[in-house]
Amino acid sequence: MTTGSSILRTEVREQLAQIKRADIVVGIPSYNSARTIGHVVRAVQAGLAKYFPWHKAIIINSDGGSSDGTTAVVQQAAVENFDAILLHHRVTPIAKLAFSYAGIPGKGSAFRTVFEIARALNAKACVVVDSDLRSITPEWIELLVKPVLDGGFDYVSPLYHRHKFDGTITNSIVYPLTRALYGKRVRQPIGGDFGFSGKLAEFYLTKDVWESDVARFGIDIWMTTTALANGFSIAQSFLGAKIHDAKDPGADLSDMLYQVISAAFNLLEEYPDVWMPIRGSEAVDTFGFEYSVGLEHVNVNTARMLRVFREGLLNLREIWLAILGSGDLREVERLAALDDTAFRFPRALWTRIVYDYAIAFHLKKLPASHLIKSLTPLYIGKTASFVMEAANMEAPEAEAEIEKLCLEFENEKDYLTTNWKRP
Repeated sequence: MTTGSSILRTEVREQLAQIKRADIVVGIPSYNSARTIGHVVRAVQAGLAKYFPWHKAIIINSDGGSSDGTTAVVQQAAVENFDAILLHHRVTPIAKLAFSYAGIPGKGSAFRTVFEIARALNAKACVVVDSDLRSITPEWIELLVKPVLDGGFDYVSPLYHRHKFDGTITNSIVYPLTRALYGKRVRQPIGGDFGFSGKLAEFYLTKDVWESDVARFGIDIWMTTTALANGFSIAQSFLGAKIHDAKDPGADLSDMLYQVISAAFNLLEEYPDVWMPIRGSEAVDTFGFEYSVGLEHVNVNTARMLRVFREGLLNLREIWLAILGSGDLREVERLAALDDTAFRFPRALWTRIVYDYAIAFHLKKLPASHLIKSLTPLYIGKTASFVMEAANMEAPEAEAEIEKLCLEFENEKDYLTTNWKRP
């Protein structure tokens, strides 16, 4: 057994040499997650013991240098009473490793370490879950692992109910764009909690992306898109509620938006021969029993968001003109002039804006960071519009609005392909 990489510290390689192999590797990336990670570790332990008692498993805490004792919490976390979760068979000890990863600070570097360990231990199935999950249950492990071990799938994306104002980058950009480009309805392409085969983990390691924004926030969309574009078999599993430390969609998400969208746009550059011919979309196999769940409310300050949008028009007008053209800029100006109560961002305009930004990125009209950060006020305006439109909607109605946006992205894909020119 070899690790095949120098990013694993000597003491980690020594521990892996003692473990020798594992059927299932579960990775939990973390940074100052002492408050929440104990629950995540216990849920993972219970899930492995309950649903995969005869498989050798290891839990990896790949930490970003926490100062709050996160790794100590991981080592101490344990299911104290397996009888309480109706477990009566022999429980095989589950190994745990907790250490600081090497590389650029970020989730992608943490995941890279998990991929390296999966390869080193010749794992059949892998799972990664966020360290701030408050709603994870043992069943999540079954739903993310079983389609890989028993169903032959290489990638299992999460499907969960989230508050209608949580995950706005996904709802307004990443899901509609990914679906239109690659033709698969993977609802949470940056969901954070995934199952995947050892074969796919090894494939990820062949890609030279670990010094890029993928190493920060871009890893989730990169994993999903890489699996889609390279023909790996994909499913999704319904996990119930996603209750975590939600981000206020009106807060400053510009760094996260930049890293996610730059990763998505770079993938357009890598796979034009894959996405250009695709039209429409199809469902992917979905596992799990879907049910309604109670969700924590997400508070949103739309007045502040609309101020950010209007300030963007004042400060970025020339950049927006160069990217969007005079016609769509006039539409944006018309929006800015509306009263807050009347503000509604048309789906067709938003679709063209996202496609225009992808084209501008491709043509290198501006440095990538300047270009994508100039999208932030437009995204915040679109999000404010959705919040106001969906204020009195139940979750299914809000989801229907997202579906309409996805269809707009699919129907207008020719706009992207026609304007996609070689630099």
